[in-house]
Amino acid sequence: MMFVTPIKSIQTSKIRQAALAIFVSLIHLTMLAATSVASEAKTMHIVAFGDSLTAGYQLPPKDSFPAQLERALRGRGHNVKVSNAGVSGDTTRGGLERFDWAVPQGVDAVILELGANDALRGISPEVTKQNLSGILDKLKAKKIPVLLAGMRSLANWGEDYARKFNVIYPDLAKSYDAILYPFFMEGVIDNPELKLSDALHPNTKGVQAIVERILPDVEKLIARIKASGQVE
Repeated sequence: MMFVTPIKSIQTSKIRQAALAIFVSLIHLTMLAATSVASEAKTMHIVAFGDSLTAGYQLPPKDSFPAQLERALRGRGHNVKVSNAGVSGDTTRGGLERFDWAVPQGVDAVILELGANDALRGISPEVTKQNLSGILDKLKAKKIPVLLAGMRSLANWGEDYARKFNVIYPDLAKSYDAILYPFFMEGVIDNPELKLSDALHPNTKGVQAIVERILPDVEKLIARIKASGQVE
């Protein structure tokens, strides 16, 4: 006996196949969208938290330390955003007071560069260390990895002051397990061609030199971000 499939059954089957195809397509599109969102979410957010050396004193924004560092990191394949939280003239106390808006929620790591103005003003090294400790305590509480950029005292305050000031950064880096870049102005401070006419701040080429020198330590910071599971 020969059976004939009813026309209605054939139509129902085709409708189900079409619906299934649409469903599969929607899942595929959803997965692509999710992948795109996840890719964007993986952008690391590093805050450069400092004074005029970070802010880019008398420089175009594109030539500031955060801007040049971000370009250098992206050039090396890192998906990263570097925010400029530098304020000219800021001391460690000022940094501690503005911490909450300088380091908002969602930050993956911080480059902490403060203390140069403390040394210029002859602020007690004990006070400077206490303020930096306060900032590092806040970062530790938020589980934010830190690269601590060190400073050095000028000789005009005497050997005792310089000795007490210059040990602040290695001591704190050890206490807080922070990555230490010993001296932010290394390779620049003694080179007039890399500084502005005030002989204190880096020019565009000076910032470039700083970025080149600090880059390996910033990549160590990125490795810590990835190790923490915040991004892949």
